[in-house]
Amino acid sequence: MDRQQVLHQFMQLYALQPERLSKQVRIEQALRQAITQQWPSGLRLPSHRVLADAIQVARQTLALAIGTLLEEQLLTTAHGQGTWTCKPVTPPPDAPANVQLSQRAQRVLQGPGASMIQSGAFVPGIPDIAQFPMRKWRQLYASVTVPQNALLLSYSTGGYGPLKRAIRDFLARWRDIHCDTEQIIITDGTHNGIELCAVALADVGDTVAMESPCYWGARNVFTAAGLNIEMLPWRPEAGHALPATPGPVALAYLTGSHHYPLSVPTSAEHKQRLCEALSPTYVVEDDYEFNRDDHPNLLFDAHSERHLLVGSFSKMMFPGLRLGYLVVPRHLAGPMNRLRSELFREGRMLDQAVLAQFIFDGDLDAWCRRIQRDYLGRQQVLHDQLRSLPQVRSVSAPSSAISLCVEFAPGVNDVAIAQALLKEHLIVRPLSPVCAASDPRVGLVMGVGMLSGETLAREAQRLRRCLEPLLRQGH
Repeated sequence: MDRQQVLHQFMQLYALQPERLSKQVRIEQALRQAITQQWPSGLRLPSHRVLADAIQVARQTLALAIGTLLEEQLLTTAHGQGTWTCKPVTPPPDAPANVQLSQRAQRVLQGPGASMIQSGAFVPGIPDIAQFPMRKWRQLYASVTVPQNALLLSYSTGGYGPLKRAIRDFLARWRDIHCDTEQIIITDGTHNGIELCAVALADVGDTVAMESPCYWGARNVFTAAGLNIEMLPWRPEAGHALPATPGPVALAYLTGSHHYPLSVPTSAEHKQRLCEALSPTYVVEDDYEFNRDDHPNLLFDAHSERHLLVGSFSKMMFPGLRLGYLVVPRHLAGPMNRLRSELFREGRMLDQAVLAQFIFDGDLDAWCRRIQRDYLGRQQVLHDQLRSLPQVRSVSAPSSAISLCVEFAPGVNDVAIAQALLKEHLIVRPLSPVCAASDPRVGLVMGVGMLSGETLAREAQRLRRCLEPLLRQGH
């Protein structure tokens, strides 16, 4: 790889980073992606002067970014001799017998999981972090005086009371859900809430029913918990494919008002028919993403003895917050709160206090209204570029969500297409790995959280140009 190729790839990756980020962060992310995805280990970089001139930044800014990558051991340097790439060491595939993982763990690792790449064009599931009102968030942190409330630095049981009240009122405004604060359990995000449901409500070997396509994260949690997973294809126009002879089902895990990964509205009627056929002991709905008007799609009933609702603030705000909630039946509130404290040791009280104030001040409502309007426009841009491509069966209609799903004609290799797009720095997820064996749907899931404005328009056009020959070939 010659110097001009290195410069071109670096400039291209730098241009893909959100312009609202600082130049230093954009440089760090561009270099990190290049080193981990494209450049070989031991590649000597052009001089700092050449790199800085190529993207028109100050050398000091570049030096600070380089320093971060040196600390992460993705770069190495020798004084006066240059800077070289240093790829992370990948462990050998065959681990020694004495560190053999459990069969459940191996099944998790063999399936689809979280991408190692969490930034880049069209990476799904990542909200717009750059526009989030971080200044207000920092101000709230400063306003929470720990010396006057040392409990914010200790363990807690049941969650921070003001946050539970804030969530109760938020759910009433946005989801038309009216519950007591006692029914709300604070969790460390969606995965933690799903895991708590799996441990509390099912035993190893029990069956959990899931929709196909499914959310890969939930499937991995249930696999790790030792549950048998029955995936039932769901189609927006027809509902769920029901088993001929349903057996006992401990849990039915369903998407809330907006399906992931199909990115279309769900149907409370379809979910009700499924539950009547399966008679699950408990029904868990994952209300991962929503808007103010789609609550009729929820099956959840706060007064039911078998309905639970999983919620999270990660998709609304920023992933690193790692705070969510469960709404559970009254008879489960006490036992599940105690179990949560015994298994996971509740902390993050300072974060909980700041989030509570953020909601009370009306900032979360304002942010949700603003960003959902923005997402709607972004989805429209992407939708318009994809809908007329060859082999495209459907593109999910714009709906103020982070993600969008494009379905292809049968036979298209969506996994190969996703891998080919990765080489062009276009990060998407294939649909087929999260479908049941009886569900032949193929397609791509992509996000609109990382790009906006002219950058989105440019990258959407580039995505179309890259996709068109791949789809004509069927890849």
